[in-house]
Amino acid sequence: MPESLEDLVELLDLEMIDTDVYRGRQPETSMQRVFGGQVLGQALAAATRTVDPERLVHSLHGYFLRPGDTAVPIVYRAEPTRDGKTFSSRRVVASQHGKPIFYMSASYQRPEPGLDHQDEMPAGVVLPDDAPTLAEVLEARSGRKADEWNKEWAALDVRIASATGKQFWIRAAGKLPDESPLHACVLAYASDLTLLGASLLQHGLIIGDPRIQPASIDHAMWFHRQARADEWLLYDQASPSASGARGFATGRLFTVDGVLVANVAQEGLIRPIGLDPDDLRPDLTQT
Repeated sequence: MPESLEDLVELLDLEMIDTDVYRGRQPETSMQRVFGGQVLGQALAAATRTVDPERLVHSLHGYFLRPGDTAVPIVYRAEPTRDGKTFSSRRVVASQHGKPIFYMSASYQRPEPGLDHQDEMPAGVVLPDDAPTLAEVLEARSGRKADEWNKEWAALDVRIASATGKQFWIRAAGKLPDESPLHACVLAYASDLTLLGASLLQHGLIIGDPRIQPASIDHAMWFHRQARADEWLLYDQASPSASGARGFATGRLFTVDGVLVANVAQEGLIRPIGLDPDDLRPDLTQT
């Protein structure tokens, strides 16, 4: 994963190699496969490059088909499926070695007035300045040094906002340019970082536990209101269900002032390895 915010911005700045075809570079990483958030962010960047700048992304839906190879670039082909008076839709295929690894559909809308309501921000969370970093908590639980976690997540600042481990403060680790599309791409990138873990917490597990094989299967995101990715956002997560070696999780992103800016939903693989799932009964106090 990117070793700095500058690396992440460069990662999202795709190279155009043909009409509506882009190439995304890979960061230095010790991971065995490409981080799903990277593919999400780069695919959204590819789609956005083909849309009228006045139209803003309001939703994306993606499927992870194959593990990404960290040793070679990813090619993104954006298909301009429709441009209406108000909405534009795009389909993106990400490929490596001649095979698709990811499909995404995204929809864009010209801003217009309408009805407005939202959920309230959860109460009782720890403020960012008082919250421990995610790396510090994972070091205590996994035995892997915080510096190693920080190196992988250096582009983001992530902190634990509650004792349940399902609420996080998250932001880009530095100042971003003002361009709105870049902020949406960074939010898409960040949205995949902790969400699958919500399905594991009730069973006393974390991402990185060698007894679990985790992987994102599909990912959806709805952008309700514009927000800066370099300002604190509360990522409020829940896992309504886990079954069939899959975990389903949802997340809501709020600004510090309580504005709901996005909702996220994901299903991921959480396959037990070398253990009996019946030994991992859910802790109902964590629901």
